[in-house]
Amino acid sequence: MNKSEILSKAKPILFNTPMVQAILDGRKTATRRIVKFKGNKNPMWTGYVKDGLNLYNGKNEVCNEKPRYKVDDILYVRETWHKYTKRIGKGDSCKLEQFYGYKASIANSEDSREKWHPSIHMPKEAARIFLRVTDVRVERLQDIITGDYKTPLNINAEGLYEPCCRCTHVNGDCKDFIKDDNCRLLNAFTELWDSTIKKTDLNRYGWNANPWVWVIEFERLEG
Repeated sequence: MNKSEILSKAKPILFNTPMVQAILDGRKTATRRIVKFKGNKNPMWTGYVKDGLNLYNGKNEVCNEKPRYKVDDILYVRETWHKYTKRIGKGDSCKLEQFYGYKASIANSEDSREKWHPSIHMPKEAARIFLRVTDVRVERLQDIITGDYKTPLNINAEGLYEPCCRCTHVNGDCKDFIKDDNCRLLNAFTELWDSTIKKTDLNRYGWNANPWVWVIEFERLEG
């Protein structure tokens, strides 16, 4: 498929500039997004998880809204952007053309002083990064270190730091992650997460609230 065909099917997903850079570097392969409950409520859920995708109440009814993304969806990344004008060609063929620039990778000085626009306003045709969803599951936010996936590699997949934190194996085969207030990796993730939540919602969706989240894993589409 060419770019226009992909864009006709792709869904948008927003990332801030450091996370876009992590995707470009190949460090970020997962993201977590808040689970929305039906009626936009966040009940004291006491049911169970079925098939890794839905939360059920005691009446065997699904409590959550459907995830926005599913496996094999193609996503285009919305990032901080702007347009700039560049002179191309020489002599009679010299002309001015407009290009999109991206804060995550300023390639030259021609666009460095242009006004940046927020990712939410990025036009679809400006998309340059495409992802394919490889897995979607629901879990508690703090399951990233204490759940079934007991390895710091879950946090590494969020694109913060390359090395594992307080791991007894430095070759990447990490098994013994220690939940520690002094853990650089854990602190970085909790700070990142809370920075994306409105202050008025921290008691419901912040790290300490341990909300339900969608874990969305993805791979970057090259070319």
